[in-house]
Amino acid sequence: MSERYAVIGHPVAHSKSPAIHAEFARATGQEIEYGRIEVARDGFRRAVDEFRAAGGKGLNVTLPFKHEAFQYCGQTSERARAAEVVNTLAFRETVFGDNTDGVGLVRDLERNQHFDLRSGRALLMGAGGAAHGVIGALREAGVAQLVVVNRTVAKAHALAARFPRTRACGYEDLGDEAFGLIINATSASLLDAAPPLPAAVFGRGALAYDMVYGRETPFLAAARAAGARVSDGLGMLVEQAAESFFVWRGVRPDTAPVLRKLRGG
Repeated sequence: MSERYAVIGHPVAHSKSPAIHAEFARATGQEIEYGRIEVARDGFRRAVDEFRAAGGKGLNVTLPFKHEAFQYCGQTSERARAAEVVNTLAFRETVFGDNTDGVGLVRDLERNQHFDLRSGRALLMGAGGAAHGVIGALREAGVAQLVVVNRTVAKAHALAARFPRTRACGYEDLGDEAFGLIINATSASLLDAAPPLPAAVFGRGALAYDMVYGRETPFLAAARAAGARVSDGLGMLVEQAAESFFVWRGVRPDTAPVLRKLRGG
């Protein structure tokens, strides 16, 4: 009998996670079922309880529930504790929570985008759950200099203060600073808006990376116009899913064929 997994969030109808995990299961010979659970903003805990009671084995957690998922857990991984957000729940003797977003982003940047994270300065836009989920992994990967920028500057300072050699500021403070890597971890792209970045941030040969996937966002369009190389977050989605699959099944699938298929290659 197949064991059941799902992605839970609001909204999730657009999620490619079921297709990704179906490909992983087929390639690794694992018998699983993977679906979507759409819940209201106040319905997370009840929905997870019901999924567990029905025999569910694990969940991927997406917006806006990653902070709540962290609080739901009885046990968490070190990287989840560092991030204070959880995107992967495994139902064992207790509820185990992990965060695979950071490793997913780093693997996509290094393996798929062929970007050397130790080569220069990085700008991380946002100070919410998405930024919390990846900042620790970026630091561990050896980013030379990291700046966190956010509309609410106090939130940027609170996040940056938890990590050595990380600076925080507001958009108006960036001036003519240039970066080799600019990561959009804000929700602006979901609203078809762009963060108020000065054009100078896109340094020579820069990579502009939007965690949103499947669309040409205003941020990516602005980066392309400034001469930067651009990428959406589809690779991060696939790489973090592979790490979640490993947490659940003890098998790490090959991501390259799935990413090629999703990109139509």
